[in-house]
Amino acid sequence: MMGEMGNFGGWGPGFGWLFMILFWALVILGIVAILKWLMGSNGNPTSPRKTARQILEERYARGEIDREEFEQKKHDLES
Repeated sequence: MMGEMGNFGGWGPGFGWLFMILFWALVILGIVAILKWLMGSNGNPTSPRKTARQILEERYARGEIDREEFEQKKHDLES
């Protein structure tokens, strides 16, 4: 009787390593999540934000807008 209670019915010591791995995995995932949250969505806290002009030029370069629309929006930004 005493032997079974000290051994947790045979389940305790056998799964101890599994719980230890699970614990450390949760700790590491928590640290990674905090670091990602601190860095922001783009992953680089030091990268400057794009200006409206840069975004407009990128859209024109990708062909999303034509030259006429590009010139009009550029004029609007400069005013």
